[in-house]
Amino acid sequence: MHLSLKRIYDAVSDDDGVRILVDRLWPRGLSKDRAKIDLWLRDIAPSNELRRWYNHDPNKWDEFTRRYFSELHEMNGIVELVLKEASRSNVTLLYAAKDENHNNAVALSLYIDQLQMP
Repeated sequence: MHLSLKRIYDAVSDDDGVRILVDRLWPRGLSKDRAKIDLWLRDIAPSNELRRWYNHDPNKWDEFTRRYFSELHEMNGIVELVLKEASRSNVTLLYAAKDENHNNAVALSLYIDQLQMP
């Protein structure tokens, strides 16, 4: 399984494989043609309540991931879709946040890594 992360505003690469946008809201100032996404899984993103509470504050990161993991646990079907895609080809999880270390795509990747552990 090969899963990578990329800001949606970054250039498209042949290595991206299946490009999945994992944000609830469409990225500002970006046309759908320019985004070159294969799939938009807005329902895998954090709930509006959690997203607003977190507000991209790195000081809330640990609690954000705990709460987001709890939400992800309730939506196994959509997480399974990402796992299925990743078992067949490269998958790139796309996000719009400026912080490359503290965003929902990073948290989702951490969650998937935990699922893969024996």
